[in-house]
Amino acid sequence: MQHCRTFDYGTLKQEDGRTIREFQIIAKSTTLQLNSTTAYAAWDYNGQVPGPTLRAKQGDRVRVMFLNDGGHAHTMHFHGIHPAEVDGIKPVRNGTAVIYEFDAFPYGLHLYHCHISPVTRHISKGLHGLFIIDPPSDRPPADEMVMVMAGYDLQEKQHNDLYAFNGIPNYFKEHPIPIYQNQLVRLYLLNMIEFDPAVTFHLHANFFKVYPTGMTLTPSHETDVITMGTAERHILEFAFPYPGKFMFHPHQDAIAESGCMGLFDVLPRT
Repeated sequence: MQHCRTFDYGTLKQEDGRTIREFQIIAKSTTLQLNSTTAYAAWDYNGQVPGPTLRAKQGDRVRVMFLNDGGHAHTMHFHGIHPAEVDGIKPVRNGTAVIYEFDAFPYGLHLYHCHISPVTRHISKGLHGLFIIDPPSDRPPADEMVMVMAGYDLQEKQHNDLYAFNGIPNYFKEHPIPIYQNQLVRLYLLNMIEFDPAVTFHLHANFFKVYPTGMTLTPSHETDVITMGTAERHILEFAFPYPGKFMFHPHQDAIAESGCMGLFDVLPRT
């Protein structure tokens, strides 16, 4: 999922006076070309790593139709509040399907991932994605984008060899993200790097406002570097006053230099 501005709002339906958002997710095995020399056998949702960014509004009924075609038992476990029967910890055998249905609550920046043991392996091989629940009243207009940090343990030694934003190492370094000068950017940021206890996110030549876990409409503080453990996520907001290319990356330089590096290409308004 190199594209950072793609959101899956599902298929809208009305049932008994309620809004239903229906999503179709298939667990698969896909070969990712991580760089010119490295192909990786990933486990994924809908053929992409990370999985699609699912998006609903608080109070919607969410219906996820999950088919496991990945060759192993897999599940979808959602962070948030829901009944035990849809918690996504019961294995779904290869070739079978299940429906996860629950109310979207509370608003915030959540995630989903496979919960089959060893969970670390299933997540690190690509079975993870973001789940956004928007507040009842929309946030202010912004250029919205998603960044999911992940690592690749190529030799299965519980040590990452490569890292990436949105699936492919160095993608946004080689394909800088165009944004406009003085435009408010809203970044939905998730750390799904396994094997490293915590990582940071740093933005060059700027500061960002932090909305912890996306569960607030008021920022907690403003900084240019934030530390996150695995599965921790926040909404960050910022705008660049100057045009030019500006880096973003973890401030653990070895992680950044192993693929977790990107650039914003700030374009002047004409």
